[in-house]
Amino acid sequence: MDDSRGALPAGLGIQSLTDSASLLEAAELYARVFRYQPKDFSLNPNLLSALAKNGGSTVGVYADATGQAPRRLVGFAYGFAGRDREGLDFHYSQAAVVDPALQGAGVGRALKLAQREVALAWGQHTMRWTFDPLLARNAHFNFNSLGAVGAAHERDYYGRPGTDRLVVDWRLDAGAGLGAAGAARAAATRALTPHGLGTTEWGLATPATEPEALGGFWIAIPSSVVAGDANDAERAALRQRLADTLDTMFRNGNVLLSCSRVSDDPSTAAYLAVPASALQEQS
Repeated sequence: MDDSRGALPAGLGIQSLTDSASLLEAAELYARVFRYQPKDFSLNPNLLSALAKNGGSTVGVYADATGQAPRRLVGFAYGFAGRDREGLDFHYSQAAVVDPALQGAGVGRALKLAQREVALAWGQHTMRWTFDPLLARNAHFNFNSLGAVGAAHERDYYGRPGTDRLVVDWRLDAGAGLGAAGAARAAATRALTPHGLGTTEWGLATPATEPEALGGFWIAIPSSVVAGDANDAERAALRQRLADTLDTMFRNGNVLLSCSRVSDDPSTAAYLAVPASALQEQS
């Protein structure tokens, strides 16, 4: 792969992981970043190798990639071929992890772009993944930076409480299937900055009055929740409120198009949910 993809800083390089040693290093990084115990939710290097040979991806970012020092894996992502109940084939990105010392340095974006190359090489034109709907930073990256959309909400995605997830669809073809006019309109809508929302609106939907908002709704969430925060009673109540709102939004035919920090309340961010039909009309 071309190391320049994803605008990595000097000294970092990206490649597909294929040998046993690199896959074992990836599994160890995965457990360390997510703070998993050795036997809890661990990755099997043999499984990763099999996935990579059968429609999947195993990609990593290395530090000290210039040959001046031993290489060190600082980012890793893996995925596999999937198909939904409607028969859509896609590349499912199960996880992407970045060493905390390099988060915000473009490693995550490079990993997703590398997975995109792998998916296209397998003939997969959509990538799908999930994330915690309370993680505003992840949401902004997925929607505003990559141009993906929130397509569904799944409660207890991993079969245990506290694992509600948003399902993200990322079209890997130019224009995301919207055509030039539709893509331009989607970009203008994503550029909107929410305002007038605060902590009292967390988890609730508020009609968006901006003309570019396509008749959608702002859904307020905290701007600074991080993965692994304690699920206390207040957080559990927020999760329930947000889950109810998201279920209603998707049931009524909306998708999530963006997530941005509220201009007049830095403690709050907001999703923008818009009718899927408003985008489809631009095809």
